[in-house]
Amino acid sequence: VVGLWLLLVLVSLPLAPRVEHVLQVGGFSSENMESAKALATLQRNLDFKATSLSVIFSSDQWTVDDPRFLAAAQAAVADVTAVPEVAEVIPYALNPRQISSDRHTAYTVITLNTPPEGSQRLLPVVEGKIQPTPPQMRTIVAGGPVFYADIEKASSSDLRRGEVVAFPLALIALVLVFGSLASAITPIVIGGCSVIAILASLFLLGHATDLSIFVLNLATMLGLGLAVDYALFITSRFREELAQRPVADAVAVTVATAGRAIFFSGLTVLIGLGGLTIFPFMFLRSVGIAGLLVVFFSVLAALTLLPALLGLLGPRVNAFTLIRYRTPVAGETGHGAWHRLAVAVMARPWRFFVPALAFVLLLGSPFLHVQLSSPDATILPKSVPSRQGFELLKAKFGAGELDPVVLAVQTRDGSSIFAPENVAALYQLTHTLAADPRVERVDSITTIDRRIGLAQYQFLYAQPNAAFDPYVAGFAQHFARGDTALVSIVLKVGPISDTAKSVVHDLRATQPPGNLTYQVTGTTAGVLDVVSEMYHDFPLALLGVVIATYIILLLLLRSAVLPLKAILMNALSLVASYGALVWVFQDGHLSSLLGFAPLGFVESSLPIIMFCTLFGVSMDYEVFLLSRMRESWEETGDNTYSVAAGLERSGRIITSAALIVVVVAGSFVTADVVLVKALGLGVALAVLLDATVIRALLVPATMRLLGDWNWWLPAPLRRVLPNVNEAVESTKYEVRSTATVGANGVAPDRQRADSDHEGARR
Repeated sequence: VVGLWLLLVLVSLPLAPRVEHVLQVGGFSSENMESAKALATLQRNLDFKATSLSVIFSSDQWTVDDPRFLAAAQAAVADVTAVPEVAEVIPYALNPRQISSDRHTAYTVITLNTPPEGSQRLLPVVEGKIQPTPPQMRTIVAGGPVFYADIEKASSSDLRRGEVVAFPLALIALVLVFGSLASAITPIVIGGCSVIAILASLFLLGHATDLSIFVLNLATMLGLGLAVDYALFITSRFREELAQRPVADAVAVTVATAGRAIFFSGLTVLIGLGGLTIFPFMFLRSVGIAGLLVVFFSVLAALTLLPALLGLLGPRVNAFTLIRYRTPVAGETGHGAWHRLAVAVMARPWRFFVPALAFVLLLGSPFLHVQLSSPDATILPKSVPSRQGFELLKAKFGAGELDPVVLAVQTRDGSSIFAPENVAALYQLTHTLAADPRVERVDSITTIDRRIGLAQYQFLYAQPNAAFDPYVAGFAQHFARGDTALVSIVLKVGPISDTAKSVVHDLRATQPPGNLTYQVTGTTAGVLDVVSEMYHDFPLALLGVVIATYIILLLLLRSAVLPLKAILMNALSLVASYGALVWVFQDGHLSSLLGFAPLGFVESSLPIIMFCTLFGVSMDYEVFLLSRMRESWEETGDNTYSVAAGLERSGRIITSAALIVVVVAGSFVTADVVLVKALGLGVALAVLLDATVIRALLVPATMRLLGDWNWWLPAPLRRVLPNVNEAVESTKYEVRSTATVGANGVAPDRQRADSDHEGARR
């Protein structure tokens, strides 16, 4: 088994570092959205270019009217047209709106014949053709391709930084947990092998389907966290069993108990992340696919490679002891702080339940004023070119200038948009929009010059296209053709503001005049559509995840109540982490400490990703805890004793496992991409809260309040459901009936008596 894993790692090693080359940026759009349909109409009918670069020229000494400024700007982009994928170069001299009001900044637009996703691959070629400008001028290249390129670079940098931070910190935490270097290194080896196999699989899968660049960070964070978590649980249980059994028997019982819990907890994580695959967005779907690979390799390594290594190590698993702890013995209870805590909580359950619940709900309360939106250049650090260009254009031209609301206007009967009656309807529409106090300006074929009236527009467009006035022809070339016209609405506010969203809502609720119809696109419309589309499908994903998780826990725990309680406990930790996201990233608290500028919103996919990720990860700890409680319940039938014994046997390990995930996820708080930073912080906080307040206080309190109802299962279900615990009991029985005197000195006849008693009870 070890040899097969070594072979897998050796095959994967050349592939894993190349994974970023097959991953895609973007993925936040769907063909079902109105904004996407409008964009497709403009591309099809007007040859509209969705991808463009802005070459920004700025000078403190020269104005745009200075011949030196103009000559340098023209020379800088003179060779760009030699790139085959460049469709058009629009210098600022042809469009006064590309010049700032102080006349010290201007930009040239380069349109590309490539879709936005993947356009960053063309960026080095275009930038190579842009010539340097004199020292008196500053040149910045901005736009979608630059943004995507910066996302790729930042994601790769975040991944490397996260790995450099996470692995040493995880090793230190494991040494503190186990006290032994050999025991601590074993989970790191398992995590490393899993991550290498996961990244190599993503590289191969990336050739068959589109995968988002963000799966790099998620796969590493989750892969390392889950694999180390699972290895921690199995290694700690093996050390318990090794204290009273031979090596082979200790491995057998460990896999039958902790291994079974890992298998079922892995299923819950699998279901949670699998819920992401139903979404139409490439970004979410690829995160779900990556999550499935993460769970598969993490569970596979924990149930195959780790038992093989433990079998080879045997007692040497405790080698190189740095800190001496009392080794827990399987079946031994009544000792330790966790036992005392459980007893104290269950003695006064209401006194702990009410304050703990209030504390968690208080943490989640900021989520009540959440604002959801899609990412833009502000998720990147201010040091990268795309963010610098974005901020410069915003400062010089206004936020609305960069991202106008766009209408794809068409005639209902397919008649020419230049027909007099259609020009009249378009004139009425555009001038009504221009009168809106929220609108800065409207660009269209009927708003070329405010001195031109409707009759003059009708006269101009009644001529054949070839006879158009040159200035009018320039507008008509870009803004109208056949039965389609483009209307650009520049707002006085930024694209993700409430005012901009209200404009889009009003446009979609308004019937256009005459023979016209339109669809709305642009950044604002895209944000609204993405949020609407995501959260239209989210309830279905949520319901599917909850139902599937309930069924799996019903099989594992053979209780109709405990799975429902576990789901509610998970929901509480999610609520708290959601509140923290709003408090930190939307409201801006701790932004200076964490090194980012407040967004004013929460990225729309984050709550969905965190639900599907954390629902399964948090359920891990619930499964491990309730599995140990179930073992004690089957042995004694005493609810209070079982809760205390289960928490005693698993509390320290659950907290240690949570510490590993917190360390790994928390290492990504140092990320440059705010989206990755937010995901790392959200996961770390939710897991920390889940393993402390939820598991240590709320779970024992609710278990005590419910009493024997915890273990209730209707008789019809008891007869129908397969008993997955029978294999565990059989393994224990076989080991006890064949074992010789163990490390604790229990004689064989006593072991046989215990086995006979347990067999009779079953």
